Amino acid sequence: MDQLPAALQRVGNEERWAVSMADAICRVLKGSEELHSWRRHLLSSCMRGLVAMVSSSKDESKQEVERSMLLRLEELLCVVQGVDPGDWCHLVKTGLKHRYRDEMFLKLLNVAIRFLCKKDSPLR
Repeated sequence: MDQLPAALQRVGNEERWAVSMADAICRVLKGSEELHSWRRHLLSSCMRGLVAMVSSSKDESKQEVERSMLLRLEELLCVVQGVDPGDWCHLVKTGLKHRYRDEMFLKLLNVAIRFLCKKDSPLR
């Protein structure tokens, strides 16, 4: 189970499998003390995976996986309430470099910035 977040960071054919497995583990851990820690690992892995995917993929076939990861990242940002500043900075820089015209990516940035900058955010 400790290895799964790292699997989300790799760009390859196993993205869908890893995301499905992450969903299953979240369902199993629901209500347990380990769930928050698991989600923090997923958030970090999701950001790193997106950076890897965005920076290496000019392939249109990866867009579906990328979009599902963007949606997952948006969910996790709202639940975890904390972001590693290094991961966040890397995602923003890489995303804006490669996806500055992508509506879905820009929507995620908007939602994330609003969340991270709100008055009662744990990051303030």
